[in-house]
Amino acid sequence: METKRAYKSFRYNANTAWSSARRGTLSASGKPHISVGSPPEFKGAPDIWAPEELMVGSVNTCMMLTFLTLAHAKGLTPVGYESEAEGLLENIEGKYRITEVIVRPRVSLKGKAEIERAREIMETVETQCFISNSIKSKVTLSAEFVVAPSPK
Repeated sequence: METKRAYKSFRYNANTAWSSARRGTLSASGKPHISVGSPPEFKGAPDIWAPEELMVGSVNTCMMLTFLTLAHAKGLTPVGYESEAEGLLENIEGKYRITEVIVRPRVSLKGKAEIERAREIMETVETQCFISNSIKSKVTLSAEFVVAPSPK
């Protein structure tokens, strides 16, 4: 008889408070506050985080953390990881939505022998990332793998 795995559930809280015009503060217990507001395209200021950027950033961060978790489980320790992500906001049938997020990670590894294993791990990241699994947007992962320079 096969036993079913019990999965945990978690709840996360965030608070927002309006401060002025199209600005506010995003906060959560024990964390630094973040100034948030509309992007310039929607009469906001360019110097604060917009919900659109936070969403794209959430996908980008989740992809990184998922890769690092899976890599660790497979005994792979990258030398470096950095990525950029771009989200496309479109008006579809009269409603704005992020329709696509492209994440472009660059993973630095110790040697060429690790590249194939890193590539295999990266191929599973998109399906394992809970943020990309939680949104309607098309998520594309386009990774680059490089060998880090040897320390001198």
